[in-house]
Amino acid sequence: MTDAVAPAASAPLALPWQPATLAAIAKQTARVSSFFLAPQRPFAFEAGQHVDLRLTAPDGYQAERSYSIASAPETTGPIELAIERLDDGEVSPYFHDVAAVGDEIELRGPVGGHFAWNVRDGGPLLLLGGGSGVVPLVSMIRHRAAQASRPPALLLYSARRWDELVFRDELLALQGRRDGFDLALALTRDRVRRPGNYARRVDKAMMTELLARLPQRPAQVFVCGGNPFVSAAADAAIAAGIEPRLIRTERYGQ
Repeated sequence: MTDAVAPAASAPLALPWQPATLAAIAKQTARVSSFFLAPQRPFAFEAGQHVDLRLTAPDGYQAERSYSIASAPETTGPIELAIERLDDGEVSPYFHDVAAVGDEIELRGPVGGHFAWNVRDGGPLLLLGGGSGVVPLVSMIRHRAAQASRPPALLLYSARRWDELVFRDELLALQGRRDGFDLALALTRDRVRRPGNYARRVDKAMMTELLARLPQRPAQVFVCGGNPFVSAAADAAIAAGIEPRLIRTERYGQ
């Protein structure tokens, strides 16, 4: 099992900061909103990569955080970042409480090439996301849809409650296309609302059932979320027979 560059890691020094205009804000859940940023110098990126954002206070104090890109690489215009409000955070409260359309934010990216997927890489794909860790996986799923690509892909999305699922309606609609994308939800503090979903945390038995829903063993496995989720999901995947070398992980919450 290999770890990608964690979201808190810094970008290479050669990657310059640039201004980006906040073009739009869209509420996703009670604690997550999408912020659409238009960089002064647009750049290409791969599904799964992230960007660094930097805020500078009047006294010169700076805070930096990294956020995964939710947009598909095919997207033109502003890039979408889904930012969860963390009450003890330095950056996320600013976006949720202060930031307004038209503001300029310092940005650099794209960052990270290990936790990334392109349709040319093929499949099947097993995607395991916990909470807002689903964001880079959504980019991969959107990329797959934009390319009308058909490698089998299954997303297990774990959250506490139904109304905390980010991009829920979009993911359900994509599953409804029946083009090889499958969605399983694991709600840890809510009841099961759809067949094939779960009302518990990820475990070996769940992973075994998910693998049976794919037409063949996954060629790549991507796991993203908080440290406890990533550890539990990766361990369950290995216990279910997936080779550790196929698993790429990205963690947040350090």
